[in-house]
Amino acid sequence: MPFINVKTNISVSRNAETAIKSSLGQAITAIPGKTENWLMLGIEPDCILYFRGDASPAAMVEVSIFGEENSEAFCNLTGKICTILNEQLGIEPSRIYVKYSAVKNWGWNGSNF
Repeated sequence: MPFINVKTNISVSRNAETAIKSSLGQAITAIPGKTENWLMLGIEPDCILYFRGDASPAAMVEVSIFGEENSEAFCNLTGKICTILNEQLGIEPSRIYVKYSAVKNWGWNGSNF
């Protein structure tokens, strides 16, 4: 049950949105046991984001997963996320933050896992 939310201060075309969705769907497998089948993805373009005092293209990505932390897998996924956003949106990896949250209680379909 992963959730990835991408906030960026630039516009995202429909083609880029689709490519990001597909690429992150593949990338989530960097975390053992996680697949696109359970991935929920949010993309928030045109946000007000300043990094290092300027509004050059940047992104804040939040990844929430049900389960335990896996630092090695998280590091691997960070690399994939940065590559995807650089290729699709032209955002330099040095202007992308990725925040991880491992969640023990996750609700779905009227109940909790």
